Amino acid sequence: MNAKITAIAVYTPAERVTNEYFEKIIETNDEWIVSRTGIKERRFSAPDEYTSDLCIKAVKNLVAENPDITLDGVDFILVGTTTADQVMPSMATRVQDYFKIPNCGCLDIMAACAGFVYGVVLAKGLIAAGTHKKVLVLGAETLSKFMDYNDRTSCILFGDAAGVALIEPSDKAKIFKSITGSDGSHGSDLYLSQHVSVINGQPINANGKIYQNGRVVFKWAVQTVTEKVAGLLALNNLDLNQLDWIILHSANMRIIDAVASAINYPMEKMLTSIEYFANTSAASIPLSWDIAKKAGKIKPGNKILMLGFGGGLTYAGVIIEV
Repeated sequence: MNAKITAIAVYTPAERVTNEYFEKIIETNDEWIVSRTGIKERRFSAPDEYTSDLCIKAVKNLVAENPDITLDGVDFILVGTTTADQVMPSMATRVQDYFKIPNCGCLDIMAACAGFVYGVVLAKGLIAAGTHKKVLVLGAETLSKFMDYNDRTSCILFGDAAGVALIEPSDKAKIFKSITGSDGSHGSDLYLSQHVSVINGQPINANGKIYQNGRVVFKWAVQTVTEKVAGLLALNNLDLNQLDWIILHSANMRIIDAVASAINYPMEKMLTSIEYFANTSAASIPLSWDIAKKAGKIKPGNKILMLGFGGGLTYAGVIIEV
């Protein structure tokens, strides 16, 4: 059985945070941030607004913006996040309970910035198996609540957002072959730990804040993403010129620039959300899609390559047809 992404929507918090905010609390400036990351501003969730709230608001927008869509018959919810309100209950069950969806499986996915694409891959599998017919896939983060504001190299990077896609059966295959993978040897280079103070024998700071070794992650991301874009195209017997768009996880504009240059693909066809929403981890790919959709860029029949990468270190890629 084939599958397709029927609709997509997002939610972003109201508070806009410009680079000038960080000039007041750490040694940095707008020019430095923009030149090294591409980020101009980001959104922060309200003090009483958490990841489950962002998920619920994104699903509300999905229904509001797509009059033909209802939540009737949704039988599985997948939420990619590393910033859940709590370890349990899962964010997926919080969404299920809010909308009172009966007979619905629920699962959170901890694959960091690759979480949304992992969700799409898993949703396709559930539908292909014939066990489920209507799956909500979310990527949602409240990273502002987990940032170390004393770390000038990382606190400038992150923002909050949520994205959701509805995945259903299709007569024609519209979610193509995917790739997934990881390199756990780099676990201590990008982490958020609240308990264990050692990863792979390396001491870490288990303070409940995000830590990133920027240089190591940057090098790994550019090399890995470049290789996996080529691998994903080969797996699907497609060429770059058959793609209408590429959506990489919006981690840093310099990573996206480097990958585009390495694969000789035009930057104007790389869809991003980094400029005004920063790195929103699992939410960045649906957010980039939604921005482009509302700008009139994405058309029916377009082929889009999506590839997420992040903490773990993990990666996941899939090509879809709209």
